[in-house]
Amino acid sequence: MYVCICNGVTDRDIRQAAEAGCRSLPELTMRTGAGANCGSCLELAASLLDQARGTIDLPLTVLPQAA
Repeated sequence: MYVCICNGVTDRDIRQAAEAGCRSLPELTMRTGAGANCGSCLELAASLLDQARGTIDLPLTVLPQAA
């Protein structure tokens, strides 16, 4: 599905950016161009980025418990 018609950015592009480490909407705009023109897609782009970031498995460091 196209999210940003102005720059041809799809939901797949946003998921791929998240998988590549994109963590914020300004960074997403820099990487994909989403929202750089009219801005009408920013709310949906931010929502999709948040959803994609939530599904990425991040390694968690296990810290020793304080005695």
